[in-house]
Amino acid sequence: MKKVFATALGMAFGLTSFSAMAADDITLQLKWVTQAQFAGYYVARDKGFYEDADLDVTINPGGPDIAPAQVIAGGGADVIVDWMPSALAAREKGVPLVNIAQPFAKSGMELTCLKDTGITSPKDFPGRTLGVWFFGNEYPFLSWMSKLGIPTDGSDKGVTVLKQGFNVDPLLQKQADCISTMTYNEYWQVIDAGIPADDLVVFKYEDQGVATLEDGLYVMEDKLKKPAFVDKMARFVNASMKGWAWAKEHPEDAAMIVLDHDATGAQTEKHQIRMMKEVGKLLSNDGVLSEDAYTRTVDSLMSGGSAPVITKKPEGAWTHAVTDKM
Repeated sequence: MKKVFATALGMAFGLTSFSAMAADDITLQLKWVTQAQFAGYYVARDKGFYEDADLDVTINPGGPDIAPAQVIAGGGADVIVDWMPSALAAREKGVPLVNIAQPFAKSGMELTCLKDTGITSPKDFPGRTLGVWFFGNEYPFLSWMSKLGIPTDGSDKGVTVLKQGFNVDPLLQKQADCISTMTYNEYWQVIDAGIPADDLVVFKYEDQGVATLEDGLYVMEDKLKKPAFVDKMARFVNASMKGWAWAKEHPEDAAMIVLDHDATGAQTEKHQIRMMKEVGKLLSNDGVLSEDAYTRTVDSLMSGGSAPVITKKPEGAWTHAVTDKM
């Protein structure tokens, strides 16, 4: 009898120990393909920061035809990386996304034009063809055009919007006068293609006063009602920011970690190292969302006259509940 009791006790202890050791699963949906734009998350996983936080994190890459808001709304992720314009537009349309952290404090978005088009300022945009990313990436551009009073209908007084894919070909092949680029990615693809910086005119959204927050972390609102989920997300954000801090300090090594996870084989060491260094310039130190930056983003999105990206100020679209627990 004593032997049976001891065996049962041992089994119970083993189950309890296993339960205590089991890591919490998290699925993260990225906004774009595997690249240094997301190095912090790959570093956090490879360096064991997630494991130290009792987390088992699956990182799913995105792409030109993947909208993170749709993925999480369909139950395909616990947390997503998305730009705030896309997230707020989705929220207004019924997908209750909430920003829980903001690793990127600055915008890297810009419009890059060929100098020989004669474009020197935004007043030269009417009558031109401009390349724009869609699936949520178009909202900052549309907000900017609305603020300028420039229609996007292809009319003589407006601009023709070219749906831009996963390359800079529209500019290289002169299908567009300007294309959307990021300071850390497509701009350098243009340079690497043989077009010198002196032959380009670049309009940074930050400089134009229309910058909006990018690459924030979002979850579904109802999940935040569960203390266990908030705790899990706090551990996730904290470990992710450790990953970002390490990546910023070690850009070359971080780039190599990213390349290890690039299933396409399309990324290069030179480009990823350069990207990581540029991304480092945009990062927040703690991942805490700035209320002032949030307000500026909302004001920009609502300033579109008859065609604003969002029509009313969001309620409950962000929280510090997660970062306060870090």
